[in-house]
Amino acid sequence: MHNKRIISLLPAATEIICALGLADDLVGRSHECDFPAEIQNLPICSEAKFISGSDSAKIDAQVKEILTDALSIYTIDKEKIQSLKPDVVITQSQCEVCAVSEKDVELALADLIVQQTQLISLQPNTLNDILREIKEVAVTLGVEEKGNTLIEDLEERIDIVKHKLKFFPDKPTVAIIEWLSPLMVAGNWIPELVQIAGGDSILAENGKHSPFVEWQQIYDENPEVLIIAPCGFSINRTLQEIDLILNLPGWRDLNAVKNNRVYIADGNAYFNRSGPRIVDTIEMLAEMITPKYFAFGYEGEGWIKFES
Repeated sequence: MHNKRIISLLPAATEIICALGLADDLVGRSHECDFPAEIQNLPICSEAKFISGSDSAKIDAQVKEILTDALSIYTIDKEKIQSLKPDVVITQSQCEVCAVSEKDVELALADLIVQQTQLISLQPNTLNDILREIKEVAVTLGVEEKGNTLIEDLEERIDIVKHKLKFFPDKPTVAIIEWLSPLMVAGNWIPELVQIAGGDSILAENGKHSPFVEWQQIYDENPEVLIIAPCGFSINRTLQEIDLILNLPGWRDLNAVKNNRVYIADGNAYFNRSGPRIVDTIEMLAEMITPKYFAFGYEGEGWIKFES
């Protein structure tokens, strides 16, 4: 079978392709694709329109400003994509902020239609969507059996967590912060992952976009566990701005703070990536929410306990 030339413009898609054993078919990636290590030397086909080094509030303001008059906060390198002659380009239509948008890609591919470039656009909102789309990508790329094996492995790992917590009595309330300024709590698939890991997610609905919230709402809910995992941020990047949270009124009154149950997790690599590592996220959440039952070994790398 002719190997397809694939460009991935979404970090999660790059991880899916590699997990399906197709890393060698990748000919291009987005500026944000950073895992697994072997894809780092691929040509980069996109860049951010905003200054990524800014603080959270400035990034938020820039994103909003750019989105008022543009489709996406990323630009794609049309010439680069055309020169790579892809058979397949994978992007997403889930979040204009997270990656190159489907509309942008369609515009860039308009001149490539002669080549019959196929566009795969991912749009997951729930855990089931993520698993289903991994299967669909496998089928589209002609590796259906590998897709089935990968899904079986992922589902088995999810079932291990579910099974162990089957009779777990009290689900602690959990708030997961997805952006520091303005405050945002994690929606989409995250509430379900929290539930699987033995917690009760507050202020966000499963399958719905992440909502902006007021600090007072979090304060009133008084979560027993607080996990800070900003979108696109590593643990170190989050620590640079942790004062935004520590200085909020009544921080020390929170149950999570009093009981030393505040955690910082790698939002960039895990929580916000709708690929195979979403199951790593479930295992990490289980370590934080129900530590008596689980120790998968992510502490220190995927998450840390925050001593305030």
